[in-house]
Amino acid sequence: MTSQMENQLTSGRLTGKVALITGGGTGIGAAVARRFAKEGASVVVTGRRPGPIQTVAAEIGGVAVAGDTSDNVHVSAAVSTAVARFGGLDIVVANAAVSYEADVMTIEDDPWREMLAVNLSGVMKVCRAALPALKDRGRGAIVIVSSVGGLSAAPNSASYGATKAGVIGLAKSMAYDYGPDNIRVNALCPGWVRTPMSESGMDFLAREKGLSQAEAFKLATAHLPLRRPAEPAEIANCCLFLASDEASFVTGAVLVADGGGEIVDVGTLAFARAP
Repeated sequence: MTSQMENQLTSGRLTGKVALITGGGTGIGAAVARRFAKEGASVVVTGRRPGPIQTVAAEIGGVAVAGDTSDNVHVSAAVSTAVARFGGLDIVVANAAVSYEADVMTIEDDPWREMLAVNLSGVMKVCRAALPALKDRGRGAIVIVSSVGGLSAAPNSASYGATKAGVIGLAKSMAYDYGPDNIRVNALCPGWVRTPMSESGMDFLAREKGLSQAEAFKLATAHLPLRRPAEPAEIANCCLFLASDEASFVTGAVLVADGGGEIVDVGTLAFARAP
């Protein structure tokens, strides 16, 4: 194991590896695809919209497979494409997600079902489809992109929080079940990240408060110790660690990348100095 890790560090950290990244057309997924390719991986990128994933795939020399992770046919096709084009599969980054703002009294059945289908069942389905290919390699790594919303509550986020908490439990369960197969499964919980999804939320906050988008981000991150949102590349670095052999003894973990937000005691904010 040591010599293998040393060889990786002298080349790319993912040289010779094949990775499947869901939700890879924009934001965190696109940043992960670019970083993994830079580190030597062959990458299959999936997403609902063909345009963005084809752009990313063309940029990195990867392959795009358009579709919805809640569709069993699509996830099977994505895994089969990885095996057919690159000879196998070593890494899965389950990143695809959707978000609706509503509390339990106001959310309707259709968006609730879609959130469960994509954010929770979609993660399970892509992992279920990928596990035989990972077992064929004799080892593998799965990184499930959850959220700090799966660890704590936010306004009007009942369905999002429930699904993101669910995938943390799923990651731990799979880590236990497939550890004997040398397959590691970890969850990553980002906080605010500059992505199209978070920018949409900031635009809403900006309209409500009469602010610019930049001012809205500043307001939303005012009580984080780092006082800023993450860039997608910073979250991609976290995915890289969890997917690489540098994390060879890390499984069932929940890595929080939120600028320090989780450590803040909200009951003491009244005593904090002005940001």
